[in-house]
Amino acid sequence: MNTRSSFNKEILGTAVRDAFRKLDPRTQLRNPVMLIVYIGAIITTWFTVRDFVLGGGQSTFFTLQITLWLWFTVLFANFAEAVAEGRGKAQANALRSTRSQTKAKKVTGSGTTLVDAVELRKGDVVLVEAGDFIPGDGEILEGMASVDESAVTGESAPVIREAGGDKSSVTGGTRVLSDWIKIQITANPGETFLDRMISLVEGAKRQKTPNEIALTILLIGLTIIFLFAVTTLAPLGIYSGINISVAVLIALLVCLIPTTIGGLLSAIGIAGMDRLLKRNVLAMSGRAVEAAGDVDALLLDKTGTITLGNRMATEFIPAPGISPEQLADAAQLASLADETPEGRSIVVLAKEKYNLRERNLTAMEAEFVPFTAQTRMSGVNVKGQEIRKGAVDAIKKYTQGRGGSFPDAVDKACETIAKSGGTPLVVAEGARVLGAIHLKDIVKGGIKERFRDLRQMGIKTIMITGDNPLTAAAIAAEAGVDDFLAEATPEDKLRLIRQYQEKGMLVAMTGDGTNDAPALAQADVGVAMNSGTQAAKEAGNMVDLDSNPTKLIEVVEIGKQLLITRGSLTTFSVANDVAKYFAIIPAMFAGAFPVLNVFNVMALATPESAILSAVIFNALIIIALIPLALRGVQYRPVGAEVLLRRNILIYGVGGIVAPFVGIKLIDWIIVALGLV
Repeated sequence: MNTRSSFNKEILGTAVRDAFRKLDPRTQLRNPVMLIVYIGAIITTWFTVRDFVLGGGQSTFFTLQITLWLWFTVLFANFAEAVAEGRGKAQANALRSTRSQTKAKKVTGSGTTLVDAVELRKGDVVLVEAGDFIPGDGEILEGMASVDESAVTGESAPVIREAGGDKSSVTGGTRVLSDWIKIQITANPGETFLDRMISLVEGAKRQKTPNEIALTILLIGLTIIFLFAVTTLAPLGIYSGINISVAVLIALLVCLIPTTIGGLLSAIGIAGMDRLLKRNVLAMSGRAVEAAGDVDALLLDKTGTITLGNRMATEFIPAPGISPEQLADAAQLASLADETPEGRSIVVLAKEKYNLRERNLTAMEAEFVPFTAQTRMSGVNVKGQEIRKGAVDAIKKYTQGRGGSFPDAVDKACETIAKSGGTPLVVAEGARVLGAIHLKDIVKGGIKERFRDLRQMGIKTIMITGDNPLTAAAIAAEAGVDDFLAEATPEDKLRLIRQYQEKGMLVAMTGDGTNDAPALAQADVGVAMNSGTQAAKEAGNMVDLDSNPTKLIEVVEIGKQLLITRGSLTTFSVANDVAKYFAIIPAMFAGAFPVLNVFNVMALATPESAILSAVIFNALIIIALIPLALRGVQYRPVGAEVLLRRNILIYGVGGIVAPFVGIKLIDWIIVALGLV
């Protein structure tokens, strides 16, 4: 089954059934606007039954039609919410299917004992071997393994998880493909990440956000205003000699209150969370999604977010008297055993520029010297020659200790590399400096344009890096961020977030390590990487299942789209109500007050056809707008003024025009069918 589709047969079938289940009064109480429609439908049902028993004639048939369309209005609003929830329920069912009765190898004093995964408790240690499912959320205590996380993330590529560092967290329901790991369980049954994910995608814990609450209050206010307005029509009808039934007054009230946005409001919020889920981002609450739409500042790590994540060798700069080929040859020899991305890039650059390929290391009697934090360099000993590559100060100390000197030309070259945002490595052979290697952070393609779009929305971007200020400044300029924080510590990140928040700004950031947890908790939108530590995931209010830090930009865009969609449909709904007011009232009272004929621009056939047409349009427009509520209004990175103007022109004017066209068309049809 395609759980990502909003309109597959299974989801629609379930949504139809749920629409009737949601007629439960306890469910209707959650939506004050639709509650009015619900109560009105009950009252008109009672009048219809009474008139039928007493023999009300033609008026009974008219009241019956109003009653049916009022119930349709409630059902269509329920259906919109049920379709939005259906996608989450389908995803939850898919996740549940991955949770079979998993067996766990619990570590005991005498070895391992086979137990059911549901019996595991926080603090238990289990052994997971190749082919086994990981029985619960945990931290790796020992070992390293390749893990298939597709059941949670949807990504087929396996990932490496190992003890220590930021790659030690594992999720229940995923499967070990190779090797083995010992895991300490970090959550009791019912509290696991998968349990929370299932609960969240079903919408069971979805709470109204502050903006949604404010909008609900506005809708209630408008409903009360129209309630008073409609109530005053009863004595006006008596005064003018027009008999206005209770059913007509209820129908008029339902048409004039903001039922369109009232019926779609919940679906819009649920759909916003679902759009995040489609991008493999799990929002812990609707509040987090909405906050993303109001973000003023984005804090982004340089490595892996703004840059590709690995520095690449781009140039060999030889010392005076040394040819580029000599430097490349020595640099490649020193890097053959270097498995880091930087080391591999040096080997590739020498191969591509100087065709340095095959090496008979056995004949050369090569002895490789690994990198250590103490020496800050690595290299190779070849037939009495000591070739080393490393940091500038480390090589300077190494050569001077052997009676050599550090050439000024190489020193200046290293300064130039650093000022340009690169990282210099120096290569030496014994006491002789051979030259420098330019390692460069590669800025991701298209990232500058995305930052420009964010700037147009009024969002400030701040790059966070552990690099020195010179390097950070160069990368920041190339990437196009607004500001940067160099040599950042966890305390610095936390302090920076608080500074922006004290200015009244909402801040978003990403992180994956335990040292990011305080900042993630402090940020208004904290996106934790699923590959990160348990502490980071618990601190954030969103989890990126793909562990792609760049996705923070998409999270902001989805939050913006949620707010734009809600604002657009609210504008449409209010404009609808204004149009319906001027469409119905003149048709009802033109007979008693001929002067109102000038406002009866639609020339509706009779007061009864005007009321019934408006009620039918009021119900059908909810169905018509469900796809837009679920898909969302198209997001464009423009300023608030442009957005407001576009909103008024499209949804304001459209909301006024649509009822005039729709109600008139329905009026023609019901008159032609003789329904009034």
